[in-house]
Amino acid sequence: MCKENSFDTENDYFYQKNKKMNQLFDVSTTSRNMVSKFLSGYTLDQLNTIPEGFSNNLIWNIGHIIVSQQLLVYKLSGLPMMVPDDLVEKYKKGTRPEHIATQAEVDEIKSLLFETISQTKVDYDNRIFKNYMEYTTSTGNHILRNAEDAMAFSNFHEGLHIGIMMSIRKFI
Repeated sequence: MCKENSFDTENDYFYQKNKKMNQLFDVSTTSRNMVSKFLSGYTLDQLNTIPEGFSNNLIWNIGHIIVSQQLLVYKLSGLPMMVPDDLVEKYKKGTRPEHIATQAEVDEIKSLLFETISQTKVDYDNRIFKNYMEYTTSTGNHILRNAEDAMAFSNFHEGLHIGIMMSIRKFI
Protein backbone atom coordinates (compact mmCIF):
# COMPACT_ATOMS: atom_id res chain seq x y z
CA MET A 1 0.00 0.00 0.00
CA CYS A 2 1.23 3.48 -0.82
CA LYS A 3 2.51 5.28 2.29
CA GLU A 4 0.59 8.44 1.35
CA ASN A 5 -2.75 6.59 1.41
CA SER A 6 -2.27 4.68 4.66
CA PHE A 7 -2.89 5.71 8.23
CA ASP A 8 -0.39 3.37 9.90
CA THR A 9 0.68 5.91 12.46
CA GLU A 10 -0.63 9.01 14.11
CA ASN A 11 1.84 11.02 12.02
CA ASP A 12 0.27 9.68 8.83
CA TYR A 13 -3.15 10.82 10.04
CA PHE A 14 -1.89 14.32 10.78
CA TYR A 15 -0.05 14.40 7.45
CA GLN A 16 -3.28 13.60 5.58
CA LYS A 17 -5.27 16.06 7.68
CA ASN A 18 -2.71 18.82 7.07
CA LYS A 19 -2.64 18.03 3.35
CA LYS A 20 -6.45 18.37 3.22
CA MET A 21 -6.34 21.65 5.14
CA ASN A 22 -3.63 23.06 2.88
CA GLN A 23 -5.93 22.31 -0.05
CA LEU A 24 -8.78 24.12 1.72
CA PHE A 25 -6.56 27.13 2.36
CA ASP A 26 -5.46 27.12 -1.29
CA VAL A 27 -9.12 27.15 -2.40
CA SER A 28 -9.86 29.93 0.06
CA THR A 29 -6.95 32.01 -1.23
CA THR A 30 -8.12 31.49 -4.82
CA SER A 31 -11.61 32.58 -3.80
CA ARG A 32 -10.30 35.67 -2.04
CA ASN A 33 -8.19 36.55 -5.12
CA MET A 34 -11.38 36.52 -7.18
CA VAL A 35 -13.15 38.69 -4.62
CA SER A 36 -10.27 41.18 -4.46
CA LYS A 37 -10.78 41.90 -8.17
CA PHE A 38 -14.22 43.26 -7.33
CA LEU A 39 -12.67 45.61 -4.75
CA SER A 40 -10.08 46.90 -7.18
CA GLY A 41 -12.29 46.93 -10.27
CA TYR A 42 -15.31 48.87 -9.05
CA THR A 43 -15.84 52.34 -7.64
CA LEU A 44 -17.18 52.98 -4.16
CA ASP A 45 -20.52 53.91 -5.71
CA GLN A 46 -20.62 50.68 -7.73
CA LEU A 47 -19.69 48.59 -4.67
CA ASN A 48 -22.67 50.15 -2.83
CA THR A 49 -25.19 49.82 -5.69
CA ILE A 50 -28.05 47.37 -5.15
CA PRO A 51 -29.37 46.51 -8.61
CA GLU A 52 -33.08 46.07 -9.16
CA GLY A 53 -34.12 42.54 -8.28
CA PHE A 54 -31.26 42.04 -5.80
CA SER A 55 -31.33 42.40 -2.02
CA ASN A 56 -27.68 43.26 -1.55
CA ASN A 57 -24.61 44.74 -3.22
CA LEU A 58 -21.00 43.83 -3.94
CA ILE A 59 -19.55 45.23 -0.73
CA TRP A 60 -22.15 43.50 1.43
CA ASN A 61 -21.30 40.15 -0.18
CA ILE A 62 -17.59 40.72 0.41
CA GLY A 63 -18.07 41.78 4.03
CA HIS A 64 -20.44 38.87 4.53
CA ILE A 65 -17.98 36.20 3.38
CA ILE A 66 -15.28 37.58 5.70
CA VAL A 67 -17.61 37.79 8.70
CA SER A 68 -19.12 34.36 8.01
CA GLN A 69 -15.71 32.66 7.86
CA GLN A 70 -14.78 34.25 11.17
CA LEU A 71 -18.05 33.27 12.86
CA LEU A 72 -17.90 29.70 11.56
CA VAL A 73 -14.25 29.04 12.31
CA TYR A 74 -13.39 31.22 15.30
CA LYS A 75 -16.58 32.03 17.19
CA LEU A 76 -17.84 28.45 17.05
CA SER A 77 -14.40 27.38 18.29
CA GLY A 78 -14.81 29.72 21.26
CA LEU A 79 -11.96 31.95 20.06
CA PRO A 80 -11.78 35.71 19.47
CA MET A 81 -12.49 36.81 15.91
CA MET A 82 -10.27 39.11 13.86
CA VAL A 83 -13.19 41.24 12.65
CA PRO A 84 -14.61 44.07 14.77
CA ASP A 85 -18.09 43.73 16.24
CA ASP A 86 -19.48 46.58 14.13
CA LEU A 87 -18.60 44.70 10.93
CA VAL A 88 -20.13 41.51 12.32
CA GLU A 89 -23.37 43.37 13.00
CA LYS A 90 -23.47 44.83 9.48
CA TYR A 91 -22.52 41.71 7.52
CA LYS A 92 -23.64 38.62 9.46
CA LYS A 93 -26.27 36.21 8.19
CA GLY A 94 -29.72 37.78 8.12
CA THR A 95 -28.51 41.33 7.49
CA ARG A 96 -28.92 43.50 4.42
CA PRO A 97 -27.08 46.62 3.34
CA GLU A 98 -28.77 49.29 5.45
CA HIS A 99 -25.96 51.82 5.09
CA ILE A 100 -23.63 53.15 2.46
CA ALA A 101 -20.16 51.71 3.05
CA THR A 102 -17.54 54.43 3.30
CA GLN A 103 -14.13 54.25 1.66
CA ALA A 104 -12.64 53.65 5.12
CA GLU A 105 -14.94 50.65 5.62
CA VAL A 106 -14.08 49.29 2.16
CA ASP A 107 -10.37 49.69 3.00
CA GLU A 108 -10.88 47.80 6.26
CA ILE A 109 -12.72 45.00 4.45
CA LYS A 110 -9.96 44.92 1.82
CA SER A 111 -7.31 44.46 4.50
CA LEU A 112 -9.30 41.73 6.24
CA LEU A 113 -9.86 39.81 3.00
CA PHE A 114 -6.45 38.10 3.09
CA GLU A 115 -5.40 38.77 6.69
CA THR A 116 -8.19 36.56 8.00
CA ILE A 117 -7.21 33.60 5.83
CA SER A 118 -3.47 34.00 6.51
CA GLN A 119 -4.05 34.18 10.26
CA THR A 120 -6.46 31.24 10.18
CA LYS A 121 -3.74 29.14 8.53
CA VAL A 122 -1.19 30.22 11.15
CA ASP A 123 -3.68 29.45 13.92
CA TYR A 124 -4.55 26.09 12.38
CA ASP A 125 -0.86 25.17 12.07
CA ASN A 126 -0.45 26.17 15.73
CA ARG A 127 -3.37 23.86 16.61
CA ILE A 128 -5.42 26.46 18.49
CA PHE A 129 -8.74 25.04 17.25
CA LYS A 130 -9.31 22.51 20.00
CA ASN A 131 -13.02 22.93 20.80
CA TYR A 132 -15.97 23.42 18.50
CA MET A 133 -19.66 24.00 19.10
CA GLU A 134 -21.41 21.78 16.56
CA TYR A 135 -23.45 23.81 14.09
CA THR A 136 -26.04 22.90 11.48
CA THR A 137 -25.81 25.27 8.52
CA SER A 138 -28.80 27.05 7.05
CA THR A 139 -28.77 24.56 4.17
CA GLY A 140 -29.91 22.10 6.83
CA ASN A 141 -27.83 19.19 5.63
CA HIS A 142 -24.32 20.30 6.60
CA ILE A 143 -23.31 19.70 10.19
CA LEU A 144 -20.06 21.37 11.12
CA ARG A 145 -18.22 19.46 13.85
CA ASN A 146 -14.80 21.15 13.82
CA ALA A 147 -12.75 23.97 12.31
CA GLU A 148 -11.88 21.81 9.30
CA ASP A 149 -15.57 21.32 8.48
CA ALA A 150 -16.09 25.05 9.00
CA MET A 151 -13.34 25.97 6.51
CA ALA A 152 -14.70 23.53 3.93
CA PHE A 153 -18.21 24.93 4.28
CA SER A 154 -16.89 28.48 4.25
CA ASN A 155 -15.29 27.81 0.86
CA PHE A 156 -18.61 26.50 -0.48
CA HIS A 157 -20.40 29.53 0.99
CA GLU A 158 -17.90 31.93 -0.59
CA GLY A 159 -18.44 30.28 -3.96
CA LEU A 160 -22.17 30.92 -3.70
CA HIS A 161 -21.58 34.58 -2.94
CA ILE A 162 -19.04 34.95 -5.73
CA GLY A 163 -21.76 33.70 -8.07
CA ILE A 164 -24.14 36.34 -6.74
CA MET A 165 -21.45 39.00 -7.16
CA MET A 166 -20.87 37.91 -10.75
CA SER A 167 -24.58 38.42 -11.38
CA ILE A 168 -24.66 41.82 -9.66
CA ARG A 169 -21.75 43.13 -11.71
CA LYS A 170 -23.78 42.75 -14.90
CA PHE A 171 -26.23 45.39 -13.63
CA ILE A 172 -23.99 48.09 -12.19
